Order: sequence, then structure tokens, then C-alpha cells
Amino acid sequence: GREFALGATHEEVITSLVRDEVKSYKRLPLTLYQIQSKFRDEKRPRFGLLRGCEFIMKDAYSFHASEESLEETYQNMYGAYSSIFARCELNVRPVIADSGAMGGKDTHEFMALSEIGEDTIAYSDGSSYAANTEMAEVVMNSEPSDETPEALEKIDTPNVKSIEELASFLQIEPSACIKSMLFKADDRFVLVLVRGDHEVNDVKVKNLLNAEVVELASHEEVAEKLGTEPGFAGPIGASGDIEIYADQAVKVMVNAVSGANEKDRHYRNVNIERDASVKAYADLRIIQEGDPSPDGKGTIRFAEGIEVGQVFKLGTRYSEAMNATYLDENGRAQPMLMGCYGIGVSRTLSAIAEQHHDEKGLIWPKSVAPYDLHILALNMKNEAQKELAEQLYGKFQAEGYEVLYDDRAERAGVKFADSDLIGLPIR
Repeated sequence: GREFALGATHEEVITSLVRDEVKSYKRLPLTLYQIQSKFRDEKRPRFGLLRGCEFIMKDAYSFHASEESLEETYQNMYGAYSSIFARCELNVRPVIADSGAMGGKDTHEFMALSEIGEDTIAYSDGSSYAANTEMAEVVMNSEPSDETPEALEKIDTPNVKSIEELASFLQIEPSACIKSMLFKADDRFVLVLVRGDHEVNDVKVKNLLNAEVVELASHEEVAEKLGTEPGFAGPIGASGDIEIYADQAVKVMVNAVSGANEKDRHYRNVNIERDASVKAYADLRIIQEGDPSPDGKGTIRFAEGIEVGQVFKLGTRYSEAMNATYLDENGRAQPMLMGCYGIGVSRTLSAIAEQHHDEKGLIWPKSVAPYDLHILALNMKNEAQKELAEQLYGKFQAEGYEVLYDDRAERAGVKFADSDLIGLPIR
């Protein structure tokens, strides 16, 4: 009568196995791996092999007694994955990424560039820098204004809720407005401020607050906490139990416009250091195309990508929670350091298909083609042709080649079209 769940990931299962079997530092480092089907109740399944409810994954989990050992394995896996995707002839960029629900700090995603990719990566046009847009650092390049601060003024803005509507109504640029977003971070509420032409990066907010879950507050929660409705929220007069965090670009804004926490009202001439109490300034916005690259080389450009692999440093997130410890040289119990490494086998096939095709069908790279050769007997009624085709089929197989032999009683045109669709390296 017990209930079981299909595991979306298997960190807990593997950690429990190692916890019960490994007790001494002498048995570390240890890496376990598996290749098997996984199941996820996807909210948005996509076509083909992308984001299906069932898929094949290769996973590895490593356990260590030191940061140096974890770093060595992490780099080995990073290099191995890079080699695997290169052998698959995939155009892949390793990008700095967020670990999300997996936990941990250091992580890289391997993104196969594709127009149908579900993720956007930010890369430099002048260096090898690349990062998921959730993690791409924004370089502060706004110069302080020499404009004189004016007196704060509350103005009527009837039914003007969005930044675009506000900028149009006041005949100003969106960059002169402050966008105020109320978030629920675990069990507390925070107000996040960004410039009107920027977007809040909730992953950066989550990391700044060291929160487990960050989500946008509902209309009802905005009304309860700020006494207004979304579109009129602002930092001035916000409840004292709501911490205010602002993007670094907001700090240098002079005579800005923000919500007044009253319906159909806004403040003009807001100077954030004078008029509000901001707990901290940080990089809290999503990077944009045209921004300077964080490494100081080139400009940021965007590309779409399919995530085909990822490597994580999990640290002690799972080992501490599940009491997976080992005895060190002094006989003291220490939590194991962990790494996690995955390749989406199904997704990799999808990425190969997206990068290696023409208008007629697939063009398989040799390293991953299901067969080496495709033999077409165009007229099976011709005994000489049939005999030659079968001789070649037997000879190539004897030489160790994997051969697809088309001996169907079909017209030549049909066989050529099917062969183009299948796309084996040699026909």
C-alpha cells in the first residue's frame, strides 16, 4: 500500500546509497553514474525530443573529502563533456548558469546553438565569455547626473499602470522611471527597484537574498502590503517591514518618476537616496543586448540554445541534509562534498538534428550515425543488381561496418527520397 514517486532527479537516492556504504576518507573520491529513463510532469511539453515527459539522461554523482578534489573532478567532467559534444559535431557553448532547485554555487550549462532553443544565452562578440541571461553579470556603466534634484511632487496619473503608458503620459523616456516590483522571498516580502527600461532578474534577487523560492507577489498581496494595486507601487511610504533592494542603475537616477502607492498617483522628482530607505544596491536586472561584456572585452549579443548538458558543484547541500558523512584522518565526521553532472541523451539527438539537416532531411555526423553506409538496390527485379548489392552488403558487414540495406520493391525516386530523409554519411 506504499506510494512511490518517479524521481525527476536522483541526488537523494545516490546520496543515501553512498551514505550507507562509505564511511572513511580512504574511499573518496568516488563517482557513480547511470544512463536511464527519467520522468517529469512537464507543464509545457514541446515537440520532438525536447522537454518531453519521458527522456533518457546520463547522470554522474561525485563524492569528495576536499574542495580541491571536487574541483579536479568538476574540471575533468567539464573537459569530458566538451569533448563528447565536439565528437558529436555540435556547436556548443559552455555558459555560466544558475543551479536552480539543484542547489550549489558553481555550475555550467552546455548550450547547443539553435533557433528553436528554449533558452537565451548572452555572449561577448569580442571574447569567449558566455552565460545564461539569468546569470550574466551587468557592468554598471551609468554616469552620475549633474542635474539638480527637484522637490518631490505627487501627480495624478489616471489609469496609467505600465512603464510605457507612464512614459507616454508624462512625455519622458522609460529610463527616467523607476519600476517597483513586490516579491515574496520565502516567508517575507521585498520591494525590488529597477530602471523603467530594464527588467528585474528574479534569479539574481533569489541569490542576493539567499532564498529558496522567490515569486512575484499577487494582486491581493500587493494590495495588502502596499495599499495599492500593481502599476502604482513605489518605494516612498512603503511599509517598514518591507525591505527595499534596488538595482545599481537606480542609485544614480535624478528626478525620476515612481509609483506613489496610491491608485492613479505617481511621484515626480524622486531621488532615491533622499526619498526612500534602500537596504542594498546590487546587480538585479537582466542583461540586454548591447551592454558591455562583463569581462571587459566586446559587447553582449544574444543567441538561442538547447541545453544538452550541465555540471554542478553541489557542495554539502545534500550530504548535510541527509547526514552523509565520512571519518577524516583524525577520526572526525565530516559532510561529503558533492558534484553532479548530466547529459540529456534525448536532447542531444534533438540538437544534432537541428544543427545537421537540410531541406531534404537529416545529415548525420559520422560519430553518431545509426549506420555507416546506406546501400540502395534500385531494381530488385534485376538479378545482377540484386546480387551485387547483397555482395557489397555482406562484404561491408564483414569489414565491421554497420550497413542499412534498402531491398524494398519501391521505385528509385522513393528510395532516393527516403535516403535523403534518413541522411546517413555514405550512400
